[in-house]
Amino acid sequence: MKLCVIPARGGSKRIPRKNIREFCGKPMIAWSIEAAQSSGCFDQIIVSTDELAIAAVSRQWGSDVPFMRPAELADDFAGTTPVVAHAVRWYQDHGQELTAVCCLYATAPLVEPADISQGLELLAQAAADRFVFTATAYASPIQRALRLDPVSREAQMWQPEQFSKRSQDLEPAYHDAGQFYWGRPKAWLQSGNLFEGSKPLLLPRWRVQDIDTEDDWTQAELMRQALVQMDGKH
Repeated sequence: MKLCVIPARGGSKRIPRKNIREFCGKPMIAWSIEAAQSSGCFDQIIVSTDELAIAAVSRQWGSDVPFMRPAELADDFAGTTPVVAHAVRWYQDHGQELTAVCCLYATAPLVEPADISQGLELLAQAAADRFVFTATAYASPIQRALRLDPVSREAQMWQPEQFSKRSQDLEPAYHDAGQFYWGRPKAWLQSGNLFEGSKPLLLPRWRVQDIDTEDDWTQAELMRQALVQMDGKH
């Protein structure tokens, strides 16, 4: 059984009700649910939440909510891995044999079904205890990153020895795109570094956007609208 777990706790402070707030005409979480459905990868799509309102909206858009997330996994410090591990154990305790589990974020409205499918294909090449995750390149070389002195507020380079090198001669660096993570049950039940030794599915930067502030939200909506126009959808 291939399972999609969409974590969506209540109590978002920076953007209230972020998971079910309207985004380009539908609740934010609906974009993830529909992408999971369209990918054709899953035997079941569930939302792990502690909030009844989120559960109700999720069911309206076709996701199952077989349990309510326990309070100890719903505070501001709850990590993704323990939340997905809880879902894995719940299914195992109910006699279900899981072969692959995908954690798909509720705030990933730019995710494409084809990427989810490609991630599953890459999982076949990954070690049983590792993951496949979305990543993208940093826009600028991290070797030339700057910091501000906390007292003088003057600029300082993190790696001043890299100043004279051309940008094209510096090694590219990548970061988590924050869309989804494929793993086998064994991987989710282990604690540790999700990225080390795992396989990234590289995405273009124009399809990646964190949504932590109102400015992020506005930019993500503009990006989603552009994608809809590119696909000829209405």
